[in-house]
Parts: sequence; structure tokens; C-alpha cells
Amino acid sequence: MPLARAGRMLIAVAFVMANPTAFASERRTAVNGSGGVSTLEQALVAAYQNNPQINAQRALVRATDEAVPQALSGYRPRISATGSVGVQWNDTTTETRVLVPLTNPPEVVGQRNDNSHRHYPKTYGATLTQNVFNGFQTGNRTRQAEAQVFSARETLRVIEQTVLLDAATVYMNVLRDTAVLELQRRNVEVIQEQLRQTRDRFNVGEVTRTDVAQAESRVAAAQSQFLSAQANLTTSRSAYRRVIGVDPGRLANGTPVDRFSPRTLDLAVAQGQAENPSVNAAEFGVDVAQLQVKVNEGALYPTVNVTASAQQSHWTSENNVRTFQGSVVGQITVPIYQGGSEYSLIRQAKETVGQRRLELALNRDQARANVVQSWGQLEAAKAQIDATRAQVTAAEIALNGVREEARVGQRTTLDVLNATQELLNARVALVTAQRDRVVASYTLLSAVGRLSVPVLGLQVPLYDPMVHYQQVRDAWIGIRTPDGR
Repeated sequence: MPLARAGRMLIAVAFVMANPTAFASERRTAVNGSGGVSTLEQALVAAYQNNPQINAQRALVRATDEAVPQALSGYRPRISATGSVGVQWNDTTTETRVLVPLTNPPEVVGQRNDNSHRHYPKTYGATLTQNVFNGFQTGNRTRQAEAQVFSARETLRVIEQTVLLDAATVYMNVLRDTAVLELQRRNVEVIQEQLRQTRDRFNVGEVTRTDVAQAESRVAAAQSQFLSAQANLTTSRSAYRRVIGVDPGRLANGTPVDRFSPRTLDLAVAQGQAENPSVNAAEFGVDVAQLQVKVNEGALYPTVNVTASAQQSHWTSENNVRTFQGSVVGQITVPIYQGGSEYSLIRQAKETVGQRRLELALNRDQARANVVQSWGQLEAAKAQIDATRAQVTAAEIALNGVREEARVGQRTTLDVLNATQELLNARVALVTAQRDRVVASYTLLSAVGRLSVPVLGLQVPLYDPMVHYQQVRDAWIGIRTPDGR
């Protein structure tokens, strides 16, 4: 392959990666046709639907929903039924002694009587217990369970954002490593062509053996870089499979999502501290801890219960054919001293409230730091693209000039090899900067709490945790889950 042709192919590869919209019409045709090209949006949809980390967190949210009906059960009566049936028998032997006065001497005559009786006692009844007052513990437990549900939903948002960001990252990593591998492959071809030309010039006495050795060394280095790029691509494809659930095929170029992010840093910081799901989850954690204090304080209040019972018995004794008992009893229990554990639990819960508040402050500071860091990375990535494009342009001009000067003997073979390597490095840097530009835009969107399916406009059914919550919240009985298990 001529050296100039190989150089043009390298330029084309770098241009495609550096200009993701350059071939938009051709890319749309390939995606919608039978070419099997995947887009970044399709990868995000697949991760949202199939990633086990998201599905596991959804199951955890559904399990947390059950804490609400468990707390609401404190308002409901407890009903129990009892029954017994059996057999009883009594065998009695009596002896009666009678004095016969007509005999001489008088005799005592004994008379023995055997009495056997069998009966079948049956008893059945029911008891209903209704709590009337328990120190507001039921109401506080219900509000606490609801706060736990809200916290679990925010944690689900955290996981969703993490998975979507991971999906965008591995997608762009595969694109980057694919392009770098192609650049390295073309570079091997270019250096091999340079080696061939150097050997031809050595054969005619234009260069020395040193020039040939330098070219051979660069060929070996280029092959090593090519193998390293192959390994990096294999690793990226494996990560793609882990996050998205399928092996990557032909991938279309990804584009940034700056249009969904705030326009200024101040707005981004404010939005991050208000909408970041980690901050929201920490806020609900404070609510849960505060309600736990109230639940523990409820142990110091009196407890009022009403118990109604009814019992029917048959043949409990030989002559007792039927007995009915019924009662309605109100009971109040006033705690006076229970060893001090209830006071310790209250103090412990108050310390937990302080801990949760500190964690909330920590999450807000972390959210702010993440926004500022992501904003800086995005701005740096934008500037880096411009810089690397200028670097590529200058390196191309420099390589062409060095080649022309080498032809007339003003440059050595090493100069040409160095210029070729500098151009390769510039093109790899441009590909990497393009990847960083897209990933940084997704990172900023995640930092402000807006990396979600509705914001991105992905065409996928949205998982709504409220559906399951409404299905189980007021369920009084039943062991089947809403999905039939």
C-alpha cells in the first residue's frame, strides 16, 4: 500500500470519530435498515430493561412497599378461633356392705356395683382483640414505612442513573477502542510501508543500516501497540456485555446530551442539591429516624385494648349438655417501669437522627462537588477536542513536510518515524477526547439528577413503582404477589 494512501485512510478514520454528525444520514439508514447497527439510545434502553442491578433494586422497592400494610395492620383487629373435640369415659366400681341380723352370729354381706359412662366433649369459640390506643405507635409506624418506601424509590433512581451512565460509558469505550484499534492497524501498515521504502533506499545506498534498524524498531512498537489496543477492545466489549446484557455489534456514533443540562454552573449546583436522588434519599432517611423516636416514645404511653370472646361447649361433663360463654372486656395497661430499656431506645433513636442529619449534609456537599467536578470535566473535554483537532492538523502538515524534506535528504528516517508517531498520538487523543466529551455530558446530567428515561426521551415502557405500592397497600389478606407468585 503506498504511504500516502495509508495516511489518507488514517485521516478518514480520525475524521469519522471526531465528527459524529458527519455521516448522520448514512448512519440513520444503517440503523433503520438490516445492517444491525446499534445506537446509544438502544443500548440505554437495553440496560434499563435487562440490567440485573436495576431489576434487583426494583425487587427491593417492592419488598419495602410491604412495610406499609404491615404498619397499617396495627389499626386492624386480631381474630382467632379455637376448637377442641375428644372423648372421655368414667368407669366406677362401688361396693355396699349390708348387715344381715337374722343370722347367728350376724353377717355382713357385700354388694358390688359397676358403673361405666362415656361422653364426647366439644368446645369451639372465637376471640377478637382491637387496639384502641397504643401511644400513637401505629400511626407513626405507618408514616415511617411510607418514608422508607420513598427512600427506596430514590435509591432506585440512584441505581438507574448509575446503570445508564455505565451503559453510556461502556458504549463510548467500545467506540473509542474500536477506532483506536483501527488507527493502530493502519499505523502498522504505514510503518511497514516506511520500512519497505527504507530498505529500498538502503539497497541503493541512500540510507544506512541504522535507518533500517530504526524503522524495524518502530514496526515492532506499532505491532505491540496494536496488540494492546486489541486487548483494550476485548475488555471494553466484556464490560459492554455485563452492563447492557448483549454483545456489541456495529455501533453508531454517540452524541452529547448537553441540551438536557442546566446552562450555568450555579443552576447546575442548585439543581443537583435539590433533585439529586442521593440527597432525596438522605432526606427521607432523616424522616425515618425522627419517626423512630416517636415510635419508641409511644412505649411510655398507656395501651388500651378491647377483647370480645365467645365460646360454646357441649358435653363437658356427664350431665352438662351445652354451655355458652361470652365476654367483652376493655383493658388498659399503664407502664410504670420496665427496666429502663424503653428510655435507652429513645436516646438511641435520637442519636440516630443526628447521624442521619450529618449524612444528609454530607450528601449535599458530595452532590455539589460532583456537579462542579462534572461541569469542569465537560468544559475541559470541549476545549480538548478543539485542541486535539488543531494538533491533528498541525501533525499532518508536519508529517507531509518531513516526508518532502526526507526525500531531498534534509531529514532522516528517524524524523519521519517520529512525525508519524506524533500524528498517530494526536489522532488517538482526538478519538479519546470525543469519547470523553460524550461521557462527560452524561456524567453532568447524572450529577444534577436528570439522567433518566423520561428526560432522555427513550422509547421504553417506564417502570412505575407506584403501581405495586397501590396494589399491596390496602391488602388485608392474601399471600400471592401482584405478579402471581
